[in-house]
Amino acid sequence: MSSHTPEKLAYMVNQIARNLALDPDPVGMVAQHIQDFWTPRMKHMAFALDGAGLDPVARDALARLAGQYGAAAAS
Repeated sequence: MSSHTPEKLAYMVNQIARNLALDPDPVGMVAQHIQDFWTPRMKHMAFALDGAGLDPVARDALARLAGQYGAAAAS
């Protein structure tokens, strides 16, 4: 069983967003990190958050990825 709960995934994506906040394109970098390193199951669970508990950069990165995957966009 995975230890990746929705709360843990929200924490993780927010942490990634904070670490990349000073990048010229933080939303793009967060989206790229999730694309490169998260499993499909983790991405699906993160899309299901619908923006709940997410910082703006994290929310926008997930919305960008959701559009690429045809998933329900995080709002």
